Amino acid sequence: MPASPRLYADSAVVDEVSPLLAGRLVHGVTTNPTILARGGRTAQDIPALYATWEEQGAREIFFQATGTTEEALETRAREILALGDLAVVKVPATATGFPVASRLAHEGHPVLLTAVYAVPQALAAAAAGIRYIAPYLGRLRDAGHDGLALIRAMQEQCEGSATDVLAASIRSPQDLVDLRAAGIPFLTANPAVLRDALVCEASDAAAADFEAAAG
Repeated sequence: MPASPRLYADSAVVDEVSPLLAGRLVHGVTTNPTILARGGRTAQDIPALYATWEEQGAREIFFQATGTTEEALETRAREILALGDLAVVKVPATATGFPVASRLAHEGHPVLLTAVYAVPQALAAAAAGIRYIAPYLGRLRDAGHDGLALIRAMQEQCEGSATDVLAASIRSPQDLVDLRAAGIPFLTANPAVLRDALVCEASDAAAADFEAAAG
């Protein structure tokens, strides 16, 4: 298990992400087209979001390439990578996406293979040297799978390779803990989940007692 886990904010809402970056509570920011739309953003906003989060101290910023052909997908992926050194391009784990992700990875570009649902996909990603894979814990569970067991099995396939699991669709602080206990090094969650992970009623009560004693 890596000595230090990494947390990422999974959001395109700047006002939610900024405090986490300012507090150095997250390593970076992850997005996808669905998250952009949920935050009232489109692909046209990607350069501005990148510039904002770069200024605020993000160390990695993830945007997803789209396109129904390899050529279109790769063109868009290269546009995202051209944003700057902090950009990581997300490519879907499909028959179209795998060759694009592998080519970019072999050129030394940071790539995340997203929507990984099956353990053999993790093996293929590790064999190709793709930097990250993103399985979706919540969505795996929604589909009736033991999401934690599947993601643990994916991590096992990546051991000893240049590929790491960056788990997504995390819906509670306990999910963060369970994934970390399963050996998953990198975790991305909605800012609300991350904020909930920071607080506990007993801690708040103790802090209030300290303030009262301090007069």
